[in-house]
Amino acid sequence: MTYDTVVFDNDGVLVGRTSFEVLREATCETFEEFGVTDPDPDHVDDMTVGATPSRVSEVCGTYDLDPETFWRALDSTSSRAQQREAREGRKTPYDDVHTLADLDTSMGIVSSNQQETVDFLIDHFEVDHLFETAYGREATIKSLDRRKPNSHYIDRALSDLDADSALFVGDNESDIRAAENAGIDSAFIRRPHRRDWDLNVWPTWDIDSLDDLHRICSA
Repeated sequence: MTYDTVVFDNDGVLVGRTSFEVLREATCETFEEFGVTDPDPDHVDDMTVGATPSRVSEVCGTYDLDPETFWRALDSTSSRAQQREAREGRKTPYDDVHTLADLDTSMGIVSSNQQETVDFLIDHFEVDHLFETAYGREATIKSLDRRKPNSHYIDRALSDLDADSALFVGDNESDIRAAENAGIDSAFIRRPHRRDWDLNVWPTWDIDSLDDLHRICSA
């Protein structure tokens, strides 16, 4: 199998992940912005990771907040926090990202993070020359339903890249399921946080480094 297109998840694949505590603090800051100084800790956690449209509406209803307004503010605050982590050197690219420069394929990024964050990281780390397209979420509640394993953003990237045979590289089971939903092959990369991870999905490839893609894409 050879591939003419490779699409990558971003956090945990191309760049390091942002710590949960940083993201949680951004959520607390957003609640405070709306006058909620002592939110339920479970509500904070639910809005920090894995929020769904229904849960956003439920939590906002508890504090008499407009869900769409709150979520836009939270996405913005979370993005700024991640940008700060990158500027201060705590969120950095993985060492093997430079090997992609020699990969003879079209390349793109599809992330469940905010579009604002994805755009900033690509520019900040000066890797825009590597990727022809990049998708993150819009700052809307509706975008939460478009996250992986939904293939929505992968489908858009593949269309942009005019892909014939494509591979999606990720570090989460949702990435592998999203590739399946898009009808393409997948590679699960075993970054340090996934080194001993037991998968409940079956990726096409199981790799240790982005450098492995040179072998895979020319197999």
